[in-house]
Amino acid sequence: MGRGNKTTEFLKECLSDALLRLMREKSFISIQEIADAAGVGRATWFRNFANKSEAITFKLVQLWNRWTDEHSVIVHDRFTLANAKDFFQFNFEIGHLLQVICKSNMQSAIYDAFYQIMMPQYGNSAKERYQMRFYSYGLFGLLDEWIKRGFQETPREMVGLFYQVMEDRSTL
Repeated sequence: MGRGNKTTEFLKECLSDALLRLMREKSFISIQEIADAAGVGRATWFRNFANKSEAITFKLVQLWNRWTDEHSVIVHDRFTLANAKDFFQFNFEIGHLLQVICKSNMQSAIYDAFYQIMMPQYGNSAKERYQMRFYSYGLFGLLDEWIKRGFQETPREMVGLFYQVMEDRSTL
């Protein structure tokens, strides 16, 4: 008898939460330590994730989905110029978590989560796909620098910077 989707989601969340808790404490973490901290067997990890980055990406996507539900974000599954405010506000609110991820040199998990959330994977013209990839890398670059700067700017200031950067691109 297979596990239900809710059970699988719950186990994945337990595992990703355990990994993130351990990342706050130490730099090297074994799969066994993650499984022990989550209260499951080692095989459960391998049934759900191929690597640690995948677990972090999963958690970030879950957090985004909850956040957009709580904040009634209408367009939450693709990037638009209008939802830049939501993007920066969300990341500001989970800034402590993003700093832990970056400290562990796992920024690629942040990008992967952002790309999964904001960039539909299929059904777009070549121009739209290139444009989406351009925005995703550009936004990730802004986010990565913002994390490194310790979130010195407010989300509102980051939205302003984003729009300035987009305006300035015509001078390249």
